[in-house]
Amino acid sequence: MHYAPGKDACPLPYSPFKACTVPRPIGWISTISSKGVANLAPYSQWQNLTFDPPMVMFAANQYADGRRKHTVINAEETGWFVWNMCTFDLKDAMNITAMEWPDGVDEFEKAGVTKTACIDAPGPRVAESPAHFECRYLSTHRLRGNSGHGWVDVVYGQVERIHVKDEVVTPQGKLDYAAIRPLARMGYYDYTAVSETFEMRIPGAVGAAADGLEGKA
Repeated sequence: MHYAPGKDACPLPYSPFKACTVPRPIGWISTISSKGVANLAPYSQWQNLTFDPPMVMFAANQYADGRRKHTVINAEETGWFVWNMCTFDLKDAMNITAMEWPDGVDEFEKAGVTKTACIDAPGPRVAESPAHFECRYLSTHRLRGNSGHGWVDVVYGQVERIHVKDEVVTPQGKLDYAAIRPLARMGYYDYTAVSETFEMRIPGAVGAAADGLEGKA
């Protein structure tokens, strides 16, 4: 089976595009508007870019009517956004924040999660999340779509502060994935939660290569 997206009709009842790039971490991003209204929304097109210095990106499709997402506008206007790690226990709260709430609505309140202050970023973070990145906004790369919904803002940020709760750190100093159960996006309407991991190291890798895999500057 093969087809050309945008030219051929998909031969499957569900598009395989997002289902092939899996699992994708949830970019559960909090911001605050220039008017002081907190915003919280999930983006499944989120990723780290490099580690020295640590930089991240997320892609936000605009609404079908051409409006840009509040997260993007807030990040551009205030210069900051915050990533909150989403877990299996927070899945329902995250799903509520995925709804298209009107301008001025505080998604923290709708989702029933607690605000806690950041150190550098002006907006709040999710107190129930086990880890957070406070990200200084760098730039937005806007890409054309074939439809109003297809246009996308790719937002870049530099991680200025990392928060990790002590209770999710193992005695060896690593994140306890089995306890955290990080949530990830699959395809279609499917999600997964990480509960099992295994370690692999590059045979014969020198120290610098190992440091790079770890993300140690």
